[in-house]
Amino acid sequence: MNIKITRLYDGFEDLPLPKYATDGSAGMDIYAAVNEPLEIAPGAVVLVPTSLAISLEHGFECQVRSRSGLAIKHGVFALNSPGTIDSDYRGEIKIILANFGKEPFIIQRADRIAQLIVARYDKIDWELVDELPDSERGEGGFGSTGINH
Repeated sequence: MNIKITRLYDGFEDLPLPKYATDGSAGMDIYAAVNEPLEIAPGAVVLVPTSLAISLEHGFECQVRSRSGLAIKHGVFALNSPGTIDSDYRGEIKIILANFGKEPFIIQRADRIAQLIVARYDKIDWELVDELPDSERGEGGFGSTGINH
């Protein structure tokens, strides 16, 4: 599948387009388009520019997800994850990052800050009914299936 992508601002042509790190990667790394280091203080939230915009076909979304290394090593997460870039959005992709760690985290130019996954989705119509059909699980939730085998 080919997806149209454009660079929005001069000066970031050297940054890679989102790309897969390995052949088996599901997510594409996306890069920070910042000219100066951007600090995320502990407990803070920032909006990181990428200087990129995309055009998706109807029936597809682009999901924004955290990078596991940033999460486990630094406590930095993509908030609203997975975030959704809708097929009709043409603005800049910006990544909401939050620092849940104990130390400030510095984002440098071209740092890999999140992952993108393009996914198909179906539009649905709700069917209002008086009762739902039974299932094996029923109304059990929030740990009702336990944590052991």
